[in-house]
Amino acid sequence: MEKVDTVIRDPEADAKVGESTDYVDVEGEKSFVRKVDFFVLPLLCLMYFFDCMDRSNLANAKTDGLDEDLNLKGNEYSLLILLFYIPFGLCDLPWNLLIKRYSGRTMLSFMTVVWGICALCQCAAKNFGGMLSIRIILGSSIFEAGFFCGATFYFTLFYTRGEMGFRLAIMQSFAVLASAFSGLISFGVFQIGLPNVHGWQWLFIIEGVMTLIAGIIGFWWLPDNAHTAWFLNDRERAAAKARLLRDTSSEVETELDLKACFQTWSDWKFPIWCIITFTYPVAYATAMNFFPLIVQRLGYSVIKTNLWTVAPNLVGAVVLLCVAKSSDYFRERTFHIVFALSISLIGMLVLSTIDVIANKGAAYFACFLMAAGAYIPSSLVHAWHNNNNVHENSRAANTGFFVGLGNIAGVMSAATFRTEYAPKYIPTLVATCCCNAVCIVFVTGLGLWMRLENRRKDKEQGVKLRAGAVATSQLNEGEKSAQWRYFL
Repeated sequence: MEKVDTVIRDPEADAKVGESTDYVDVEGEKSFVRKVDFFVLPLLCLMYFFDCMDRSNLANAKTDGLDEDLNLKGNEYSLLILLFYIPFGLCDLPWNLLIKRYSGRTMLSFMTVVWGICALCQCAAKNFGGMLSIRIILGSSIFEAGFFCGATFYFTLFYTRGEMGFRLAIMQSFAVLASAFSGLISFGVFQIGLPNVHGWQWLFIIEGVMTLIAGIIGFWWLPDNAHTAWFLNDRERAAAKARLLRDTSSEVETELDLKACFQTWSDWKFPIWCIITFTYPVAYATAMNFFPLIVQRLGYSVIKTNLWTVAPNLVGAVVLLCVAKSSDYFRERTFHIVFALSISLIGMLVLSTIDVIANKGAAYFACFLMAAGAYIPSSLVHAWHNNNNVHENSRAANTGFFVGLGNIAGVMSAATFRTEYAPKYIPTLVATCCCNAVCIVFVTGLGLWMRLENRRKDKEQGVKLRAGAVATSQLNEGEKSAQWRYFL
């Protein structure tokens, strides 16, 4: 056991939580993190991978003639995506409350099974109405809606504040890889020459079956929480609780309390978080849903279009992991988020201002910039607001609402990606650039305010503290606690 000298302790607070956090079981904690990384993280990443493939494969299917086979007219393709985002955004909050009530194991696995079935059903669509009903009413968006926000909250039950960003980035990188592998899978599937089944139908069948299998595995593999994890021993469970009380939550394993869920919604910073979480996902939605169509503007065949989407997404995944690792290492979110938003902004500005046919090299490089920056904020923004919330109930509600708000923001991307704007889609790119710019302003402003507030408290109290210097078990009043410092 190793003495921790840098953490300020309150004996009364320690007695309140029923155990001392003066000492840290270093080996027990390392073993715990290794096991969670091995047993929990990979399956969640795989489930999210299939989630994102099922969600974004419509663009790949369109390159194989889905719109012609379903007799889509005008902006019906855009409507399939636009209307998908409405229930997709509205259902996040209730799903997260259900996860808090019934556990991530039960609800995340249930969601995965149902949307896998729905993804399979898409192959049977014969027209616009059929496809729309499958994607929205039957549940593809309703049941997929809660997965990312639910997994984000679920992670807070296992990981500390300095570990969240990179783990979310690992999961988010599987979403990026889903776009890349969706292109590869589409390339292979579209070569199937059966006359009675179209290539895009095989795409839905294969990806739907894989999703269904992953969801079934989740029911018996995932734990409800660290205390009940089947792969941990007693020492690791004790270490898990101590570390969460030290650097994540004021209390752990709390029951669902609706009043506590919404306690921060009256705070002045809540609307700021709403603006941030509404604006950053527009670039993400543009990249995920229309990337194949953007690449198709370069004038290549169906096969090359799907293959050429792979490299930018792979680069985007690598950059995502590097930036998130840096963010966790330095325990800094603000400027890492701003950096990512700026990179994708530059890429979209290039695409909107040049002749992509005459400058294919520059246009394709802009796709790399767009992919490199668009995916990062989804990990770091949600890590950031969770890092500054020590209450489990409040984290569940806020994460559900903020992720849902971001999903609704996908409507803006879909609504501006209209047929009459092809092939340049300038209004889409301009709207996305504006959202990035607004997000940069508010992220920078909120981050600077937090820094100034931390300095003000340090000066008043005559001590220099940073987030993590005080155990979160002592911060039951959250931001109102005298020793509170913002995670920047």
